[in-house]
Amino acid sequence: MHEDEDDAALFRAAVGKVDPLRTDAAPPPERPRPRPAVRREDDGGDARGMAGLLAGSPDAVLLRGDASAFRRERVNARDWQRLRRGQFAAQDELDLHGASALEAEMLVARFLAESLDAGFGCVRIVHGKGGAGGVPVLKNLVDRLLRQRGEVLAFHSAPPAQGGTGALLVLLSRR
Repeated sequence: MHEDEDDAALFRAAVGKVDPLRTDAAPPPERPRPRPAVRREDDGGDARGMAGLLAGSPDAVLLRGDASAFRRERVNARDWQRLRRGQFAAQDELDLHGASALEAEMLVARFLAESLDAGFGCVRIVHGKGGAGGVPVLKNLVDRLLRQRGEVLAFHSAPPAQGGTGALLVLLSRR
């Protein structure tokens, strides 16, 4: 008898009688990934509260490191790839650091109107990464606002050298 056979026999003696696993058992169902809770504060329904509800919509909350992305169907794949890679030069920039949600909403609307009047094709909006309770308020607000604007063809989080997930490159339609 070899030493390997002795080891196997000793192991079987130590373990004792075992029952084989059932192979017909179904695997447990996958549990959904947890979603962060979004805190909503009712402040009486003023405009600041409406902007807060828009930013805090539970169906699509962006977190600090999440990339923002939106593309209308008429934007071709080549331009979309160039936007994602940051290969369009931003012709103007809006920095929203320190702005409240209501101020940001007005600043974005005015900035887009001025950019269209100037004939700009690509602009950058810096919204930052901070927010209440880990949820970036301005980032979510700007994402929702831009999706609703007809002049916005596409937007994507900027590459790291241009602000990363704290900024957006926005493609605008030409008049």
